[in-house]
Amino acid sequence: MFPASRILRKGQSMKILIVCGAGASSTFVALRVRRTAAERGIAVEVTAGSESDLPDELGGVNVLLVGPHLAHLFEDILGQARARGVEARLMPEAVFAARDGEQALDLALGAQAARS
Repeated sequence: MFPASRILRKGQSMKILIVCGAGASSTFVALRVRRTAAERGIAVEVTAGSESDLPDELGGVNVLLVGPHLAHLFEDILGQARARGVEARLMPEAVFAARDGEQALDLALGAQAARS
């Protein structure tokens, strides 16, 4: 479990965008990340979208999590994210099979820490 207290100050929130090919898989991951963050008491706003919505959806986003099936596009996506000042991470396959949002949330928190 990544210590959010090192990254987010009291009252501070983080905005996470999760993208996949069509937006369906990312919706389920986003739901699990929201639930896990709430259980940990971490203030996050998590949205889901598709790769085709980028870079328009990056405004105000702190961290972009990218589905593993988009690995072949990740360098391009990373470039779009960096151009907007957004940290991006490629999620491992295990995130989509997980029953909770622990791994994805920790990945986002780690990316946010790198940004700070």
